[in-house]
Amino acid sequence: MNELRLLQSESSAAELDGVISDLENGGFHRRGHKMRTLSPEEAERLAKDPVVVSDFKQQKLEKEAQRNWDLFYKRNSTNFFKDRHWTTREFEELKSCREFDDQKLTILEAGCGVGNCLFPLLEEDLNIFAYACDFSPRAVEYVKQNPLYDPQRCKVFQCDLTKDDLLENVPPDSVDVATLIFVLSAIHPEKMHLVLRNIYKVLKPGKCVLFRDYGLNDHAMLRFKSANKLGENFYVRQDGTRSYFFSDDFLAELFLSVGYKQVVSEYVLRETVNKKEGLCVPRVFLQSKFQKPHKET
Repeated sequence: MNELRLLQSESSAAELDGVISDLENGGFHRRGHKMRTLSPEEAERLAKDPVVVSDFKQQKLEKEAQRNWDLFYKRNSTNFFKDRHWTTREFEELKSCREFDDQKLTILEAGCGVGNCLFPLLEEDLNIFAYACDFSPRAVEYVKQNPLYDPQRCKVFQCDLTKDDLLENVPPDSVDVATLIFVLSAIHPEKMHLVLRNIYKVLKPGKCVLFRDYGLNDHAMLRFKSANKLGENFYVRQDGTRSYFFSDDFLAELFLSVGYKQVVSEYVLRETVNKKEGLCVPRVFLQSKFQKPHKET
């Protein structure tokens, strides 16, 4: 599915997976510690956008969050997102955290969707056992129906990370690396710390959470109208799914408040170019690594 076409449809949740591929349309990719600078027109428009979604509707969206994601997967089945073969390239920690080459790794993919990240990882690395969970029961069933699903190599389960205890499915201090890839943005900002606290319990001391999600001033954020604004940097799509856009300061404060240590956090800036259409779409993602501290002796 064409990334530019996805961006042109506000009624779709397609803007979720901005990293969709290696930019088959042609593009430019760079990393840095500074967020994208808005034009004066963009800055003025954002500053004037009030929160216009009523408290009643906001509460309704929160109550129906799981239902809206389940409907999303019902509409799109397993055909929506592309497999994420870029994961081990972007996150070298998935390999470098080993002490020796054939060491078995235990990973947790928090928010696995239909397995677009899970299955490429399991295919590429035979020495991985994966725990994977998702908010949507339908997404979990799609994972289990995938021909590559092997219960000897992965355990997939439904979980609301804001209230369901991961310890019911994952042993404490057992995970070598956890991933939060385009997941936290879909959760209400007031509940994000609950997700991080949940993951903290199953992560081994000294091991890390690998994070990638939407960054502040991303093109998708600028496309939302005031009628879709739920709060600062927080928006709702027409299908009822929600998206938050992160600054590095907000993210660091969030992780540190739960007890993690920041290892690295940087903006990833992309420009998706379509010469035929004469379009240049600026995308902003935040890519970070946070560590659970070693136990004090």
